[in-house]
Amino acid sequence: MKKKNAQPISELLADFMEGNSGLKVKLAEHRAVKAWGELFGEGVLKYTRNVYFKRNVLYVHLSSAVLRAELIMNKEGLIEKINEYAGFPVVRDILIR
Repeated sequence: MKKKNAQPISELLADFMEGNSGLKVKLAEHRAVKAWGELFGEGVLKYTRNVYFKRNVLYVHLSSAVLRAELIMNKEGLIEKINEYAGFPVVRDILIR
């Protein structure tokens, strides 16, 4: 017996995500933290001690002062890349310590 209102699961999930903006933001926040390692590679990840997200700010703790200075100079570009990777403009600022 075939159901008349059957929909593919992908459509159901898309409708659910569209209606639940809080979940969409949380997923984007998780992707923003994940983006740090994915976008900037092993060289930056080797000096990264901690990355976390809090109130639209991505906090990054580094062990290299030289790398920290270089990343601070290019902060706006980093924010754009991370937001693009996350699929949602969730990162407003990056604090590099």
